[in-house]
Amino acid sequence: MGALSMELFGTQLSLRDFPRVKSLRGLGTSDSGQYAKRLAEVFDYRNTFYDREPRFDLGNPSKESHAYDFVLSSDVLEHVAPPIVEAFRNAYNMLKPNGVLIFTVPYEIDESTEHFPDLYEYGLAEVGDRFVLVNRTRAGETQVFDNLNFHLSGTGKSLEMRVFSEKMLRDVLAAAGFSSVKIYAENYKPFGIVPAESWSLPIAARKGPFACGIDAMRDVMEEWRDLRVRLARSIWVRIAGRLGLL
Repeated sequence: MGALSMELFGTQLSLRDFPRVKSLRGLGTSDSGQYAKRLAEVFDYRNTFYDREPRFDLGNPSKESHAYDFVLSSDVLEHVAPPIVEAFRNAYNMLKPNGVLIFTVPYEIDESTEHFPDLYEYGLAEVGDRFVLVNRTRAGETQVFDNLNFHLSGTGKSLEMRVFSEKMLRDVLAAAGFSSVKIYAENYKPFGIVPAESWSLPIAARKGPFACGIDAMRDVMEEWRDLRVRLARSIWVRIAGRLGLL
């Protein structure tokens, strides 16, 4: 949320102080209810899920192209089937010309591993007290993988498809078309943002330079007028500056 605040408003706002800008449209992918509810209150935002309604799969092209100002993905992309560049390309195509993808994934600094590079027709089978993955490649070869790594998710366990590296992420984002990538490594102690490590940090990938439409400007000005008593004026001055209103 700190990265989202910076990308949209150019300043650190707590989630409760996000302005109501219903002209900004966002999509969540299995976002936590801790912030999804508030995002739906202030933006034209909807949360989606891979395993239940409303369903959405980053691995498949969406019919909604150039539709969103932001797409959020928290620890999802490491579970999407290969080729992973297609998931990033799908997110890119869903964004408006000045949109931003904000995401987290576990990643290493130097090394990356694609666990199942030839995945095509596959399924999980329970053998004894563990699961194995059985895959038939495009060439018809049968592969069996054990020692699988699962991550806990909201509804159970999700299979880890890969471990990213920072270089791999930059490469696939560039291949998908994103023009700039920012890794949020800075501390912001007032909100408890103090990264313990220099990897697996929030990343913002922009489709194009930030720009604010007239509808968003109007929404922010109305919010400024209605809430200036409750919120510090200095915050709104910074937001107005970010949006080109001052």
